[in-house]
Order: sequence, then structure tokens, then C-alpha cells
Amino acid sequence: MQLTEKHKEYWQRNLKITALLLGIWFVVTFVFSFYARELNEITFIGFPLGFYFGAQGSLIIYVAIIWFYARYMNNLDNEYGVAEGEE
Repeated sequence: MQLTEKHKEYWQRNLKITALLLGIWFVVTFVFSFYARELNEITFIGFPLGFYFGAQGSLIIYVAIIWFYARYMNNLDNEYGVAEGEE
């Protein structure tokens, strides 16, 4: 199957958003935990910020990443005419 310019553009946009969201995931997962001691000096809703990021904040970010990706890809699929039809 030969890829058209439209397919290549669709795939490039998909890769860009995936890379951006993986970058956010990496920062939330590894960078925040690396600086947990420094973040624990700040309190948020009565808890040390490092603990809050580890216990609640990261989970909220993960769900937001999934929601945003699904919404973005649905819009992209509709824009390029590759959306799944409702049956």
C-alpha cells in the first residue's frame, strides 16, 4: 500500500502528540520523584508536595493524558476522514 501525503501528515501529527504526552509522562513519573525531598518542603492540602505528587497528583495527570489523547485522536480521525463509524 502506498502512503499518500495525507497519510504521512496524519502519522506525523500522531507521532508529535505521542512524543509530547510521553515527555509529560516522563517528567511526572521520574523527575518529580527524583526531587521528592525538595518538594516535601512545600505542603499542599496539608500533605508534603512530593507525597501528594506520588500518591494523587501523578494519577490525575495520567488520567488527563489518556483523556486528552483520546479526544485529540478522535478529532484528528474526523479531520482526516478515518474515524470509526457509529453502527
